[in-house]
Amino acid sequence: MAGNRGVTYQGPGKVSVETIDYPTFELKDGPGVNPANVGRKVPHGAILKVVTTNICGSDQHMVRGRTTAPEGLVLGHEITGEVVEVGPGVEFVKVGDIASVPFNIACGRCKNCKEGKTGICLNVNPDRPGSAYGYVDMGGWVGGQAEYVLVPYADWNLLVFPDRDQALEKITDLTMLSDIFPTGFHGAYTAGTKPGSTVYVAGAGPVGLAAAASARLLGAAVVIVGDLQEDRLEQARKHGFETVDVSKGDPRDQIEQILGVPEVDCGVDAVGFEARGHGAGAGKEAPATVLNSLMEITAAGGGLGIPGLYVTGDPGAVDDAAKVGSLSIRLGLGWAKSHSFATGQCPVMKYHRGLMNAILHDRVNIAEIVNATVIGLDDAPAGYREFDSGVARKYVLDPHNMTGKVTSVN
Repeated sequence: MAGNRGVTYQGPGKVSVETIDYPTFELKDGPGVNPANVGRKVPHGAILKVVTTNICGSDQHMVRGRTTAPEGLVLGHEITGEVVEVGPGVEFVKVGDIASVPFNIACGRCKNCKEGKTGICLNVNPDRPGSAYGYVDMGGWVGGQAEYVLVPYADWNLLVFPDRDQALEKITDLTMLSDIFPTGFHGAYTAGTKPGSTVYVAGAGPVGLAAAASARLLGAAVVIVGDLQEDRLEQARKHGFETVDVSKGDPRDQIEQILGVPEVDCGVDAVGFEARGHGAGAGKEAPATVLNSLMEITAAGGGLGIPGLYVTGDPGAVDDAAKVGSLSIRLGLGWAKSHSFATGQCPVMKYHRGLMNAILHDRVNIAEIVNATVIGLDDAPAGYREFDSGVARKYVLDPHNMTGKVTSVN
């Protein structure tokens, strides 16, 4: 049996690469594992040798100490891997397949899964609908920033790539299918983006850039990306998106300079609960800023797609209300303007096959747009530090150098 190592949360601001258990077809006790899931048999699972696994902004919320994640939790929910073993209940997935793993863990059997709501599966997390690998309060399924990982319900969850050589050639694009590309697409799609739309995306991190790219795929006439950091805005401009620097003030005036009117058809929140103020308040955390701003600048009858993460427990929040996810939202404004709101985990399966085809047929170069940078597993702590500083990169971990693209963190 091979050994295994993984990236673990060790307290606010700290991650380390540790020896962890090699996966088996049973969920064992460990940091973050729901007691009701301990001993759960997984004959329907597959063990994957991880090809690529990405550092996500959602991981950063935990690493900053902004959730109730326990120390020792193995991180990582953005996984692409090669199948090395399958359980006795697996019928279609084969050893040697290379596949994308949706970050949502779903059973494929419950009411929600059968309705395509795989982000809120009823059977994988004893505490609440919905689950994910390596994430706080998500059932305790071990994370995939590791050398090997277990994927339950493999026939249902895995998106197997049609050609191994083609997959490895385009792996830095395909690795984005596990989360950020479908999540960005979900934000743009649920905001109502269609041919000719004008779209504002709050946040120029990887999910925001994926949302911008998705809005363009959906036919938007103009895509505007807002952020506080100039290097991220430059990355957006590099790929043909208009930009707004919200450190200079309310985005309305800058949007008007671009469009001739101070509003857009569709708004996307790719920031989430650690939002900061605009203009004079740009350095201060103000978690309702983005949502309220989007209601201001989205036209009456427009939609807000909200893939940015909001939580029910934030020990580092600015006030007691925000610590339990209660924010000062101007819901009356959204109601008065007949806005639609779409929130929650992206149901990755709804989109990932189509987005895979867009990648394989050269309709989008998502790795270039998000500035994918491949590093080794041992460089994960440095990658977390760099990503937390706001660099315009998406760090991709390659534990076995299967991409042949591993570089060191600068």
